[in-house]
Amino acid sequence: MDFMNLAKGMLAEKIGGDSAAIGGVMDNLLGSGDKVDIGSLLGSFKEKGLGDVASSWLGDGANAPVSADQLKEVLGGQQVAQAAAQLGTDEGSLLNGLKDALPQLIDQASSGGKLLDSVGGLGGLAGMAKKFF
Repeated sequence: MDFMNLAKGMLAEKIGGDSAAIGGVMDNLLGSGDKVDIGSLLGSFKEKGLGDVASSWLGDGANAPVSADQLKEVLGGQQVAQAAAQLGTDEGSLLNGLKDALPQLIDQASSGGKLLDSVGGLGGLAGMAKKFF
């Protein structure tokens, strides 16, 4: 499964817009090229004190919600502003779309929490993310 395409589709469904523009935004916010960088993303959630929220997205249970403000803090205000401008929308609409789509994306990417287990839990994902910085 191509998770970047899944992410683009989910975001397009939430906020509308051109798929090429959405692809550029997703590359800047969540990954690079055709891959969502789940390890770095989840590591960022943990660094901002939202590890429990992100962990809930990895298992089979209910996904904990994330607020638009929390998401903006994790992704970075400047990056969110640039992404909204690229899409020709406001930050609120972008964040509202992402706060609904992102938990679903991570949940689907980690079917049954296998992603988390395969790297040694959330700490393992955070460790993976630190290797890139």
